Amino acid sequence: MLLLVIAVLQAQGQAAFWIPLIKVMFTLSYVLSGPWVGAWSDSRPKHSVMMRANGLKILACVALLAGVDPIAAFALTGLGAAVYAPAKYGLVTELVPAEELVHANAWIEVTAVCAALFGVMLGGALVADAWLNSQLCLFLTDWLPLNPLYAVSMSAVGMLYLLAALLNIFIPDSGKRYEATAWNIASVWRHFCQDQRRLWRDPLGGISLSVTSLFWGVGASMQLLVLAWAQAMLDLNLTQAAYLQAGTAIGVMAGAVLAARCVSLANAPKVLSAGIGLGLALPLMTLVHTWPWALALTLALGMLGGFFVVPMNAMLQARGVKLLSAGRSISVQNTCENSSVLLLLSAYSLLVFLHVPVQGLIWALAVLITTGMCAMTWRYRHISRGALITG
Repeated sequence: MLLLVIAVLQAQGQAAFWIPLIKVMFTLSYVLSGPWVGAWSDSRPKHSVMMRANGLKILACVALLAGVDPIAAFALTGLGAAVYAPAKYGLVTELVPAEELVHANAWIEVTAVCAALFGVMLGGALVADAWLNSQLCLFLTDWLPLNPLYAVSMSAVGMLYLLAALLNIFIPDSGKRYEATAWNIASVWRHFCQDQRRLWRDPLGGISLSVTSLFWGVGASMQLLVLAWAQAMLDLNLTQAAYLQAGTAIGVMAGAVLAARCVSLANAPKVLSAGIGLGLALPLMTLVHTWPWALALTLALGMLGGFFVVPMNAMLQARGVKLLSAGRSISVQNTCENSSVLLLLSAYSLLVFLHVPVQGLIWALAVLITTGMCAMTWRYRHISRGALITG
């Protein structure tokens, strides 16, 4: 969907600065809907919520076909994703015992990365001239009642969302039910703020929430940094640079699988050292000037990231469902993580605007993640792990 929206904007001749706004609007949907989506996902069976969330994404495709502004349509996709996430991850905590959460999160991470890679490849194919000029695409275009640019591609994405919605029929109901929620704005906001305070003030909940928020904020900046690094220091074109991003994703999958095999929920905080290792390894990017070494480094960085974020997610879910509820805890997590994404992307954009070189950007991120992970490690050493995990 992202590449399709970018292609539509470019075909409309929109200025280049509109493209980053696509990601901003998508992320804002998560942040602004945070107080509501968690409670709503707890108000009904999770598979039903996920089906409705996919319905919002289908509506976004219909909006594109009808000529609605692409950024507004993609914001609607973000709202669908924001509704979907608390139900998806909340269902995991309802169906899976706490001691299996690391393993479950590892496979969720693997499937999510695979889906993202498939989505990028499919999106690239759906906006490629080879597909748009093919006989099949031209034939299908003639049969559509609406005929904007990329109409067949939009319809194909909409059909995939429809398939995803139908697959939710086969997801079992956990049987878990929660207290009814008052839906007036003041009540929802008050409860959301209480949820935030409760999770942040919990020692292990606060640590895991800090770590995952930092990780996803840095990860969003790294996506842009890898592209700039590949072009400025490795003399690669944009397509070749994208392969390095794929290498990072594959590394994340490998790290997630390794975490599932080696880390239990009780030992989850011990992977904080891997986060420190990630920060210390980032400056190696300034020493690499050939693509084979660059690929090896991005694989290693992705593996370190996957290895420490999966247990942290599991620990956060375990604490969240114990302190709050499945949907509400994931809603707090999504809001914090996407707020971090907005903050760090804004800081990254400012540094680029100030013409900070790529090497400076690398060192800035390295210092940020190393300092943050060291602080979380220090904090963890001053709490009683055994009492908190079981308490």
